[in-house]
Amino acid sequence: MNKTRDPKEELVEHLPAMRAFAMSLTRNNAAADDLVQDAVVKAWSNFDKFKPGTNLRAWLFTILRNTYYSLYRKRKREVEDPDGIMAGKLSEKPAHDGHLAMADFRVAFAQLTDEQREVLILVGAEGFSYEDAAEMCGCAIGTIKSRTNRARARLAELMHLDEDADLGITDAATLAVVTGKPAA
Repeated sequence: MNKTRDPKEELVEHLPAMRAFAMSLTRNNAAADDLVQDAVVKAWSNFDKFKPGTNLRAWLFTILRNTYYSLYRKRKREVEDPDGIMAGKLSEKPAHDGHLAMADFRVAFAQLTDEQREVLILVGAEGFSYEDAAEMCGCAIGTIKSRTNRARARLAELMHLDEDADLGITDAATLAVVTGKPAA
């Protein structure tokens, strides 16, 4: 009586040869071990497709080879980026966030007094010095500084911002008006 061996038990005997074949493909110990492991997992989960009495070794090597080439093709399409530099260049802040923040800004800005809007535009958005803004408005420098400070505080209050809030505003002039930092 010629009893066929269980292929699951026979698989263990082929592991050294599979690893040697994987090493010849990958030329890297860790990658070869990973490749053999992936191939064994695929073989194990597909043993129902293996035909008893056929060449188990050839079947395993075919799975190993196909797994290697699938991973190889996948790697060709991928870019190694361990530090995330490339991904950082590809990412972009969604435009809708800026639009929503800008809409909130416009509503709040419209609620300021004429003098407050004027100084925020001159000092914040246009980048004029306090001295130049005072001369244009025909008032003292201290008055301009005071109006600017009160206007920024009121704008922040109307927009429900605290000092550490991420404004989500991408427009440099608007950001300068709100924060007091010069427009880029």
